[in-house]
Amino acid sequence: MGDNYEMARNLEQLLESLIKMVGNANKNIDSLQRRVSQLEWVIKEQQNEMKE
Repeated sequence: MGDNYEMARNLEQLLESLIKMVGNANKNIDSLQRRVSQLEWVIKEQQNEMKE
């Protein structure tokens, strides 16, 4: 009976860890997307300045 409880607890901890890892990965992706958007904006601004 104790083995089943221990296995269930280990699986629960693993699932919690995986959820945290996915959450952190999503934050990193969001941050990267914001940086890419900023870079695109800067490039467009520079191109507009060069046209003038």
